Amino acid sequence: MKKVFFLLIFLFTYGSIFCQYKVKFVVAHQSIIQKDSIFISGNMNGWIEVPDVKYLLRNEGLNKRTIILDLEKGEYEFKFHRGSFDKGESNSIGLPAKNRKVQINRDTIINLTIYDWIDLQPFRPLLFLNASLIEENKGVSISDLNIWHFRKGSNPQWSSKELDISAWENFKPIDIDATIADKTGRREAWFRTNIKVDSTLANKALHFRFAFFGAGEIYIDGKLVQTYGKTGTDKKSYIEYSPSHKLPVDITLDTSKSHVLAIHIVDYVNPFLKKKHYKSWRFQLWDEQTKTDFAKHMAEEPLFNTIWLVVGLLFCLLFWTLSLQNRDERNLKLIAWTSTSLWIISICGWMPHNPNASLFLEIVTGDYLSVIFDKVFFISGILLVVNLFKRKVNLFLKIVFALLVLTGIVDLFDSNTTRLAICFLVVFLIICYYVFSSWKTLKGAQWFIVFGMLLTYILMLVFVGIVIVDDSLISNTLIGLFFTGIFLSLPISLLFYIALRFKEFVHEVQLNANKVIQLSEEKEQQAIQQQKYLEEEVARQTIEIRSSLETLKATQAQLIQSEKMASLGELTAGIAHEIQNPLNFVNNFSEVNLELLTEMNDAIDKGDFKEVKSLGQTVHSNAEKIIQHGKRADTIVKGMLQHSRSGSVKKEPTDINQLCDEYLRLAYHGLRAKDKSFNATLKTEFDETIGLVNILPQDIGRVVLNLITNAFYAVAQKSKQGVAGYEPLVKVSTKNFISQLEIAVSDNGNGIAKEIADKIFQPFFTTKPTGEGTGLGLSLSYDIIKAHGGELKVETAIAEREGTTFIITLPVSNQIS
Repeated sequence: MKKVFFLLIFLFTYGSIFCQYKVKFVVAHQSIIQKDSIFISGNMNGWIEVPDVKYLLRNEGLNKRTIILDLEKGEYEFKFHRGSFDKGESNSIGLPAKNRKVQINRDTIINLTIYDWIDLQPFRPLLFLNASLIEENKGVSISDLNIWHFRKGSNPQWSSKELDISAWENFKPIDIDATIADKTGRREAWFRTNIKVDSTLANKALHFRFAFFGAGEIYIDGKLVQTYGKTGTDKKSYIEYSPSHKLPVDITLDTSKSHVLAIHIVDYVNPFLKKKHYKSWRFQLWDEQTKTDFAKHMAEEPLFNTIWLVVGLLFCLLFWTLSLQNRDERNLKLIAWTSTSLWIISICGWMPHNPNASLFLEIVTGDYLSVIFDKVFFISGILLVVNLFKRKVNLFLKIVFALLVLTGIVDLFDSNTTRLAICFLVVFLIICYYVFSSWKTLKGAQWFIVFGMLLTYILMLVFVGIVIVDDSLISNTLIGLFFTGIFLSLPISLLFYIALRFKEFVHEVQLNANKVIQLSEEKEQQAIQQQKYLEEEVARQTIEIRSSLETLKATQAQLIQSEKMASLGELTAGIAHEIQNPLNFVNNFSEVNLELLTEMNDAIDKGDFKEVKSLGQTVHSNAEKIIQHGKRADTIVKGMLQHSRSGSVKKEPTDINQLCDEYLRLAYHGLRAKDKSFNATLKTEFDETIGLVNILPQDIGRVVLNLITNAFYAVAQKSKQGVAGYEPLVKVSTKNFISQLEIAVSDNGNGIAKEIADKIFQPFFTTKPTGEGTGLGLSLSYDIIKAHGGELKVETAIAEREGTTFIITLPVSNQIS
């Protein structure tokens, strides 16, 4: 019931993002000229002053204009313009009209009347500046002022102070759009105005900032004072200037006279980018305080950027390395995806502050990569929490994921801050729901993931809240600290999760080792008791077996076998030592890693990133050794458990041919699953006259599987030697003789040297490298065949490196006619 309720709330909230109403504005005025352009601006388009046909009113009869907009529920402010943004509607007494307001709750038609039109910003061909104007407004955006004479094209003579510009148009740089571009996409124009500064700016510099991607030249009284990039005559000679994190240029003017300011601007429209990125040319005059604050910000930010990007990258590499080495650990893969998406988001956030970034790079990261990896971060974060608590991905989560993907697709074409905020809030609530609903099961290393995830989202919420309430409360330094916490709190928490998880893993290995030791001791006691029992039984039957030599030989064989079983207890100390070695390595490297992580935190605080990188590499190397020795301990434990397991005591009628074929395929596909590059030819020769055989199928299957696995290992090793013309071959055959049945497993590998052929059935003897074999497989197989009254032997070619054949013989008494 809770899930259904939560799903309904989510669908209602998410649906409100796309729920819009048809709103028709009907504007009437008797003086409206039929071919004059009337358009609307307002907070429905963020007050973005662009000549967009989407906001142009259409004729619907004389003196009547209409426009239909798709608007969400809420209150809107708007106003109308005629011809350009400089001409707006006036009120009944001839003053600029206030913004109109309307509340939208449903589809509606709004009838409006415009009294008259008024110039909102009359053209003034002189820019008069004083200190108070610049300081009170914290600078002046001069590209927004209606002071400019404009002419499209290029002519070096247009910088001249004495140039006649009476034929030039009155046009603001802010109103430039892609329509002035030529066939090659080149936009080129000149702007001129007169500028005068009063005595309050005597001997004081004007801080001029070229605030857009492009190339330009600034002339004062016909003299070139500054260039930005290279305007070039074609695209090859053109070099784009990046305004990102560049300080303004200082220009000092004589206060006794006016000056001619001429600006030559060139850029190219990229057809693959949205038109909104080519809406205007902007330049500004900054006050001294703004310049000082920005210079301080430029000095501080590289430190924060380095921490985000370098440390974040190291974490990503570490997590992906651990994930690839432990493919079965789904948590590690989700940790890698979550940290990587967060790191890429940090790159997208850094790109507008990259002084070498181009407009194309900023837009690709800001409009596309950030949108994609926002959703990847949301989805991987939810999956990580769900998988952490071993919960299932139910229908509700599938719907959430589908809607997040849909939102991402929509944002690629039309990004919306409201949609992003709602998605963020919904994902945060989902994570909180799973955390608090699984609170009782939360333990150990899981706390670090929960803490890091919640801290990241809470920092984001606090930051957004401060910006919404009053962005003046937060400084550039505080912004850097906030984002450092946002981008690194989760990866650091994930690192602590992995470290603690390895500690828990080591503890589990120690518990398993103790169980193995205890099991070995129990087996030793059982062997001793069995030996005593056999000795008593032998003493009791000695008189009876004297009458038959064959009976005596059989009893002797049983005693030998019993002695071999009893020898298992004598190996306990060696086994414990073999297990303790890798456990010691795991413990030692885990403790070293914790110390290195503490040193890494100290190095980060000191800003010593060379040391941070060195410590990160050492932690990575230690983690690899932990994995290596943990796997070694696991192999020893599994081998001992298999060798000591008693198995079933009941024989069953079994199809030998089917059993051999099944384990041949099982072994081959098992090896292929580990190594996709491995291939071998499989060959079978089964005697169909063999009927059902009365055996322990689990034990005989274990023997056959072990022999086949060894055969595949042999041919795989020879394949790696690059022998010309070599084709791996493994053959399994069965034969039905009068007195016995035979199972043979052959390979064309390197063979077995004569000097070790007699030792291969001894416990713990192996020809494989350290860590790849325990030496128990053939010993266990030999014991199983002996228990069935059969024999296991090996045949190798006269010359070494020419293949091996293992032959199992079973007495005919086991066969069922």
